[in-house]
Amino acid sequence: MTVRVEAIPCLSDNYAWLLTDEATGTVALCDPGEAAPCLAAIQAAGGRLDMVLLTHHHGDHVDGVAEVVARTGARVIGAKADAHRLPKLDQAVSPGDTLAIGAATAQVLDSPGHTLGHIAFHVPEASAVLCGDTLFATGCGRLLEGTPADMFAALATLAKLPAETLVCCGHEYTESNIRFALTVEPENAALRAWAAKAAALRAEGKPTVPTTIGHELATNPFMRAGDVATLAERRRGKDNFR
Repeated sequence: MTVRVEAIPCLSDNYAWLLTDEATGTVALCDPGEAAPCLAAIQAAGGRLDMVLLTHHHGDHVDGVAEVVARTGARVIGAKADAHRLPKLDQAVSPGDTLAIGAATAQVLDSPGHTLGHIAFHVPEASAVLCGDTLFATGCGRLLEGTPADMFAALATLAKLPAETLVCCGHEYTESNIRFALTVEPENAALRAWAAKAAALRAEGKPTVPTTIGHELATNPFMRAGDVATLAERRRGKDNFR
């Protein structure tokens, strides 16, 4: 069983994600921050959309929902805890729930820190996790609502996923994240190699995502933080990094 995953660039540096279950043709779209590029990708993939998955409430992840739903009739699925500040949900889910994407299954993960109601969707049949603004390539989300302990727990949950799991995150922040990461671990050979590769990808106009959980465990200073205090210190450093 296979689920295809496609990144859709949106706005200035966002990504939405399109998932297609090859067994049934079911299509899901995660975090449509802008309608036009998402609708174009849906049309190019055959014009079908069954569901919209939302990781959190921020406008750059949900502002395209209304138009996408109006054009496709897709159901909207998001966190029960955040239903009061998400677009109208057809299905409210909580961490620990499972969700059918055709013949595939998405596992709903608790993923607080960036926002308190943030969730992620792990889709084993795609070998992917839709992690919104919790985990980025070589970085993590700002703690706009949660605490360092929240983020540490969220990243620990993601770290337990299989190493080959694709990290389908919400933004193209990689080059800035790498510059900061090199100040934390300047001798990290895997990180230095990644810096060169990421620079080459961006020079060619290509995305740096998805990466993998294994890659993040080797190169990401937030995934590599051994305790909450270390993560908190690194997050403060990144907040003030220019």
